[in-house]
Amino acid sequence: MTATERTRTYWLEHAWLGTHVEPDVALDVRDGRVSAVHQGVATPPPGAEILRGLTLPGLANAHSHAFHRALRGTVQVGSGTFWTWREVMYSFADRLTPDTYHALARAVYAEMALAGITAVGEFHYVHHAPGGTPYADPNAMGGALIEAAAEAGVRITLLDTCYLSSGFGEPPNTHQLRFSDGTAQAWAERCSLLKERDHARIGAAIHSVRAVPADQLATVAQWAGARRAPLHVHLSEQTAENDACQQAHGCTPTRLLADHGVLGARTTGVHNTHLTDEDIALLGESRTGTCMCPTTERDLADGIGPAAALQRAGSPLSLGSDSHAVVDLLEEARAMELNERLRTRARGHWTAAALLRAATADGHAALGWDDTGRIEAGARADLTTLALDSVRTAGPLPRLGAETAVFAATAADVRHTVVGGRHVVRDGAHALVPDVPRALMRAVEALRT
Repeated sequence: MTATERTRTYWLEHAWLGTHVEPDVALDVRDGRVSAVHQGVATPPPGAEILRGLTLPGLANAHSHAFHRALRGTVQVGSGTFWTWREVMYSFADRLTPDTYHALARAVYAEMALAGITAVGEFHYVHHAPGGTPYADPNAMGGALIEAAAEAGVRITLLDTCYLSSGFGEPPNTHQLRFSDGTAQAWAERCSLLKERDHARIGAAIHSVRAVPADQLATVAQWAGARRAPLHVHLSEQTAENDACQQAHGCTPTRLLADHGVLGARTTGVHNTHLTDEDIALLGESRTGTCMCPTTERDLADGIGPAAALQRAGSPLSLGSDSHAVVDLLEEARAMELNERLRTRARGHWTAAALLRAATADGHAALGWDDTGRIEAGARADLTTLALDSVRTAGPLPRLGAETAVFAATAADVRHTVVGGRHVVRDGAHALVPDVPRALMRAVEALRT
């Protein structure tokens, strides 16, 4: 993902600059970063790459389980709950190998690039062989994901996940043996062997308070803190988790995390669905982030989280596609607002600009890429361009581009994706994975046989 040393120029027909849409913008890019932004450039400079449509900063998918992509469609047969869905998910996790996971993740990350996503936070917990035996390379599975992202042309933050128990005081079940290192200290020792690369950063995750015993939460938090690395945690996704936590510890999961030093500005709670007023205050006062995954939350019938209240309290918002029932960060942004409208029967909880910030700058920050997600000098040259002439986007005035992007466009409208000043998607075609549908089909079929 290293950019060429020469300066190249991109001419953007329309660019979202964080607060408004500006026409006729030229970007100078050197060493993968924007070196200058020129406004009012009515004619593309000679030799410039021309990006027609609306160009946004690259989108950040802050929560991904790459192998869940294999479940698409399969889990829509019949009825059930999150817990019955989980059994199907385990059946696919049981079949993963480093090679099959690499093939699937490469295709999934390529699908993300086609959707304008330039960075992904991979919440990774399938660490070992079936039965829990470590691979010869103890990070073979994580390494496969890092390499898959490189081959798909996107950045990755590998959120290596501590997962030690099936519930409060319960050992891992048969499926979960692949996930467990036995203790948080053993997890930390394995994670310390992971190496960052130009396109890859290493973060940490606590799967949930039910999966990491309370007396081992601090070990994970301290590992991340010592490295100033992102720390993510599934938080109060299900009321059953809240009830079990109350029974085991006499408090909510949020309070348990707070009491063990997990909350803070580098921490992100994923879902944050079933929270008390005290939980919201704890998250906001500590500046702990919130990653909402609306398409998965509705697909699994989880509920609608209090995103607006969390943001008002001081919790920065990011977005993720989680189980990849849909890979479309514009839909995630739109769904967050529309969910709140359904719940409150009022409109306009976020501006389009605020929703785009959640999908760009704030999402990248949640993944540890603080210098990404903005179109400005010094930022990484990660861009996504939406068509303004599709059947979905044609009609509105260009100055309403942010509103069009959030409330009308879909991933199908992504025309170009640029990562580090390099085209990964050009005119809707992936430059590195030439036939993404076929790659997805083959990778999923390999897990079904």
